[in-house]
Amino acid sequence: MPTWSTDELRRIAEADDLHIAPFREDGVTYGTPTWIWSVAVDDNLYVRAYNGPASRWYKAALRQKAGRITAAGMTRGVTFEPVDGPINDRIDDAYRAKYRSSPYLDAMIGARARSATVGITPRETQG
Repeated sequence: MPTWSTDELRRIAEADDLHIAPFREDGVTYGTPTWIWSVAVDDNLYVRAYNGPASRWYKAALRQKAGRITAAGMTRGVTFEPVDGPINDRIDDAYRAKYRSSPYLDAMIGARARSATVGITPRETQG
């Protein structure tokens, strides 16, 4: 299974410009890119849906399990996996550290967004 290089993950984690585009129903066409917050924890990349499980991009990501992200000047084909359990506490901490001055922080570490946490890994095939 592919992993993020240290440089890629650092660049993405430091950036504030991640756009996510899960595949559409055809499994080939990318959906409209959505700007979202991202954090890195233990060499892994995570995102959350501000509007929780009802978010359109979140539903598409879970259904299609793949798509692409654009961040820090890179575009990468990726896979998506739902995340649950104790790692969410560490993801909360990463959100607090990166976005501490944002008025949206409380929502992003609240129950609604936390229930829509997604892990992102690079795909073998890029695009």
